[in-house]
Amino acid sequence: MNDWIQEMIDWIEAHLFEDFSLLRLSEKMGYSPYYCSFKFRHHTGVSIKSYRTFRRLYIASISLVDSQERILDIAIEHGYSSQEAFARAFKDVFGVTPMTFRKQQKPWQSYFKLNIEQGENITMIDISQKLVITELQNQLTTFADQDILNVLNGQVMFEQFRTQELMGKSEYLPFNEAMCVHESTADIFSHAFNQIRADGHHSSLTGYEQIVVEPLTPLLTKDYRCIVLWFGEDMFCQINLLTILAYLEQQGYKGIVYFNAVQEQTYDVQQTEIPLGGYTSVYREVLLDKRMPDVQLMPVMYQGISLYLDLHQDDNELTRYIWSHPKESKEEIMHNMLKLFQRYGLGDRQYLELIEKVRR
Repeated sequence: MNDWIQEMIDWIEAHLFEDFSLLRLSEKMGYSPYYCSFKFRHHTGVSIKSYRTFRRLYIASISLVDSQERILDIAIEHGYSSQEAFARAFKDVFGVTPMTFRKQQKPWQSYFKLNIEQGENITMIDISQKLVITELQNQLTTFADQDILNVLNGQVMFEQFRTQELMGKSEYLPFNEAMCVHESTADIFSHAFNQIRADGHHSSLTGYEQIVVEPLTPLLTKDYRCIVLWFGEDMFCQINLLTILAYLEQQGYKGIVYFNAVQEQTYDVQQTEIPLGGYTSVYREVLLDKRMPDVQLMPVMYQGISLYLDLHQDDNELTRYIWSHPKESKEEIMHNMLKLFQRYGLGDRQYLELIEKVRR
């Protein structure tokens, strides 16, 4: 069955910018339109319509950055009938218009062609061979090593950076959290924050502070002229990034903040300087009130927040996928979701908790 689904994906990709016809696809596959549509969603977790929308817009976004073509021409080339229709669809996914996106060229979330046969081991490899470290280091030559703090999303990335000194002798620390799950409080890293986060993770307060808070001691106690935040494009990383930015604001940090957006499939890195201001309000609106802020955000953060808010609805694409596979074991579903829903960035523990919750 996977070969058949992959054949459908390949056909859709080959006709991505044409007027889509489910009937033509079904004739090619030799099954009814309903069966093709149902099986595609059952095996991929996303509808054909959504898949085509995300892929077309992602490819169009690359053209906006890499070419000087008129936006109208890009819209037509990527299957949209008008610049207005393209702009509406683009803003719905990226949170900004194509014109704003082109001018600012902020990080945005990738959406690659689905390959349902890809390996299950979704972990970081030896990034010292992938990241353009020298170029990033050169941009920080005005700072001494002791002036720079690198905050890495999680222990795995932290160990590689620290062991291989990928950013020289500057300091490194991990943010070992999953802020996209469980409740939070307004004052980040306060006693109340630590307690409610510990409760959500089914941990003691002492255990939580040992794993999450103690590694952050340099961030909490020392002054740095420059803080470099290394986080991925996925929802998991973006909610963690938002939390750190809000904390820096709460502490009145006055130094320079860089966000190094890591694409964990291609290992490309895009560096963006982030002026602080407004992230505390965004944090409260998103993590406490569970609503989309009215302010303009970086496209990658807008996309992460959109996924986060969907995740906290009872009916979302993750719960629908779990419901549609009642006969598969928790472990089978978890492994499939790791492959299919990489935009979320959730790990096996979060998926197993979600599966158990849905099945209860």
